[in-house]
Amino acid sequence: MNIKATPVLISLVYEALLRSFWRKPALKKFLLSSHISENFISTWREDESKRAFLDRLFPKLQSNAKGNNVICLMAINLSEQTSFPDLRGWEDSLQMIQSATSAVRDLKSYIKKQNEEHQNEKEKKEFRARAEKERAEIKRSVTDLIKLKSEFECLHNKIGTQNGGYEFEKWFFKLIDYCEIVCKKPYKTNGRQVDGAITIDGTTYLVELKFQKTQSDATDIDSLKAKVSKMADNTMAVMISVSGYSSVAISESSGSRTPLILLDYSHLYLFLSGGMKFDEIVTRIRRHSSQTGEAYLPVNSFGGF
Repeated sequence: MNIKATPVLISLVYEALLRSFWRKPALKKFLLSSHISENFISTWREDESKRAFLDRLFPKLQSNAKGNNVICLMAINLSEQTSFPDLRGWEDSLQMIQSATSAVRDLKSYIKKQNEEHQNEKEKKEFRARAEKERAEIKRSVTDLIKLKSEFECLHNKIGTQNGGYEFEKWFFKLIDYCEIVCKKPYKTNGRQVDGAITIDGTTYLVELKFQKTQSDATDIDSLKAKVSKMADNTMAVMISVSGYSSVAISESSGSRTPLILLDYSHLYLFLSGGMKFDEIVTRIRRHSSQTGEAYLPVNSFGGF
């Protein structure tokens, strides 16, 4: 195959790697088979996400001809995938496999396009010109933190509307995907609508999203408690209310062994500003809840985190 490591190809390879492998060992095995240095792979820290590791790896590969050839080899290997064994057995396996299939299809389509263009010298020159133009325009297709923040701010004028609520829900699960947190998208159980679920440090949290102009009140808390009571004993819930909570709501959600933790817009901005990882924010509030019985901890009380 005659393919080149253009910005478009690099972006598609990056996306296909993220989507095709969920477990770190599976991704490591693939990288080794693609001639990534074992010494470099050994620098992958336990607490470092796949995204962060690839963000270190790709600039190194792009800096020299040998590295670009490795990217092309990975592109070929990824494009030949017909199944995704590492994505089986998860709660959202179907969606994960569909996402990986789409990423591989896009990569395969682009490789085919490159090969077709290679057949004609004029087409090759035109392609290189387009690639140079695209270099300044194309950002990695995966959602980055800056884009997440911008999208969130664009939702502000839709707060309190039904459409805004749907868009906020979609945005939130983009955030969860960015953080590589295991999740289940919105679903119904026992006739009740659940906004989704996330799993952090082995604990599953039902998700309740409130994108309204008014503060969430005791009625909202009671409704969420009722949902949690129908689940397994160790299930908890996280409510995210962009407009905050009434004092009664905070009081009602707190208490000995409360299964609830509460977040508002300030917690989202702490993440979007790069202050803390989202799972660290959830864990910080849960630790506070375990110590005090209080379900809500404002950002200005986080102290040294």
